[in-house]
Amino acid sequence: MAYAESNDIMNHFIQHIQSLPDLMGTLLPRFVAEAGRHVDTLPRRLHLIGCGDSYFAALATELAFESLARIPTEAQNAMTFSRYAAEFAPLDADTWVIGISVSGGVSRTIEGLVRARARGAQTWAITSSEQTPIARVAERVLITQVPDLPNAAGVLVPGSRSYYASLLMLYALALQLADLAGADTHTWRKQLADAVTWAEQTIQCNNEVAADWVARTLEAREFVLCGSGPHFATASFGAAKIIEACGDPATPQDVEEWAHLQYFCKVADTPTFLITMRERDASRVAEVRTAMQAIGRRVIEVSPAAEAELACPACPELLAPLISGLPLMLFAAHRAERLGEPYFRGFSGGRSVEGGGGISRIRTSEIVA
Repeated sequence: MAYAESNDIMNHFIQHIQSLPDLMGTLLPRFVAEAGRHVDTLPRRLHLIGCGDSYFAALATELAFESLARIPTEAQNAMTFSRYAAEFAPLDADTWVIGISVSGGVSRTIEGLVRARARGAQTWAITSSEQTPIARVAERVLITQVPDLPNAAGVLVPGSRSYYASLLMLYALALQLADLAGADTHTWRKQLADAVTWAEQTIQCNNEVAADWVARTLEAREFVLCGSGPHFATASFGAAKIIEACGDPATPQDVEEWAHLQYFCKVADTPTFLITMRERDASRVAEVRTAMQAIGRRVIEVSPAAEAELACPACPELLAPLISGLPLMLFAAHRAERLGEPYFRGFSGGRSVEGGGGISRIRTSEIVA
């Protein structure tokens, strides 16, 4: 899918979203080959760790590792793993700890690998270069370098291309491990390749619909995004894009937990995204949607269902994170444009882009080893 390349494009986020199918088609064979070259043994256990989008990529692919390769897998944010699990979880040479960091400089994820290696686990980094700080502390490295887009020069855009690179490498790794475990992955490899077409279709059929939902919810000042299993990862990613692009509070929530918590929130018409492939979660999603509507929520379903407000092709549930996050990004991009909001608050109000956030010290935080 070609994307516009003229300098008069103002919505750089839309440009990045539209570039994703081409990017997927370019990166997928490269990453499959990379995983094939570097992965020749099977772990007994897996820990996937990261921060922000990297953590969401870990959550999104946890099901793929467990269902395809049949390896017990735990996706955790880097702080939880490093300061808690790395001290008490069973870690040994048959356990792999995979740190995901596109920049390769996030202190907490680096710390997680340092502490896991000290406990005897095998450490891997999924990062953009062999020269990044995280690559230098890991024993094995898988490279996810993503080319820049020329039109976005000087504009820091909410992450999408880097997130998709992490997702694709994790799926390629899961398939490689499944092959080593003796599974037949032919169909899954074809379906992963088909995701390029599914992504293009999803962008084409949802761009105007997402813009319409922006117009219908323009006055809203908070959003809730619900999903379970891999769809909770998509809900988390979608909430992050709304926050990054627009600055609006956006809360990801598990479908079941919504019924225990957000069901009692007092603002009746809060726009609430419901992300599902109508598979394992189908019966509960139907019940919760009825409850949402009964108390006045504006429900925006993202699914292949005929009545879904934002549609995506029916695809295997474990590959859904490659597809169902696209309408959420389109929504965030159109809302930021309609409201005239600068991405990341323009790093104003005491924020700084320096060092990954200045005072937040994402990349300069003390590493406790």
